Amino acid sequence: MRGPRPRLPALPALLWLALAPLPGPAARAELRVRVRLPGGQVTEESLQADSGADCVSLELRAADGALVTLTADFRQMCSSHSCYFSLCQEVKIFRALILGELERGQSQFQALCFVTRLHRNEIIPSESMAKLRQKNPRTVRQAEEVRGLEHLSMDVAVNFSKAAQLSSHIHNVCAEAKEAIYTREEDVKFWLEKGVDGSMFEVLPQGSDLPELQRCRHCPDRWKPCICSYSLSIEWYPCMLKYCRSRDAGGKVSSYKCGIRSCQKGYTFDYYVPQKQLCLWDEEA
Repeated sequence: MRGPRPRLPALPALLWLALAPLPGPAARAELRVRVRLPGGQVTEESLQADSGADCVSLELRAADGALVTLTADFRQMCSSHSCYFSLCQEVKIFRALILGELERGQSQFQALCFVTRLHRNEIIPSESMAKLRQKNPRTVRQAEEVRGLEHLSMDVAVNFSKAAQLSSHIHNVCAEAKEAIYTREEDVKFWLEKGVDGSMFEVLPQGSDLPELQRCRHCPDRWKPCICSYSLSIEWYPCMLKYCRSRDAGGKVSSYKCGIRSCQKGYTFDYYVPQKQLCLWDEEA
């Protein structure tokens, strides 16, 4: 077995990424980059941007074989009685397709979706993402900035059939996870204030409600309910735009977009499962 490869220093974004102009008012684009995982393995990450739909999607295969997707929906649309649009301002959707343990009675894969609010300056806009180009596709990328681990308690289940009110992308992204879509109570409160139909949400049991409810890693019975924990990491993504300055013949200084800053960020999600069988990865070592 090969040992971990030496970590390469992060390259300045301007050396390899350019914000190239694209024709037309709206553009769809895909960029594939090679990314180094924490254990030294190299994986390919796909970055897709649709400036017309105002969304971006990042997808990579983690070291354990799970396929991890992050979709950022920037669209802010008004609603009417005749249609369901994104009332909730901006939304991010995490999806994990986790390889099942067939020898332990699991299906071939297990799908999870976690939906939260998207805050400003978490990731670059779709229009800028669609313009990204790289000079050397063989270069292995490494994030310039490591952002702190975010630990989220996903204490509310989302009804798949009504979730288009949060984001139209949930229908496609979470199609394999119809019974496993989770969000946070604090995000639900925000969305309810924006007029989202509260019937799509169901508060899940918590330890305070059921004192016997254990974390799955401490639960000896595979058929008992417990609090599952799942962690994922977006190893490389464009989190900020970089600006350069220029001076014209008259001495006037102006700024322009000239590259990106890349980040890495990890997430841990805690959520209720009706049986530990659905959370076999969360076990004590």
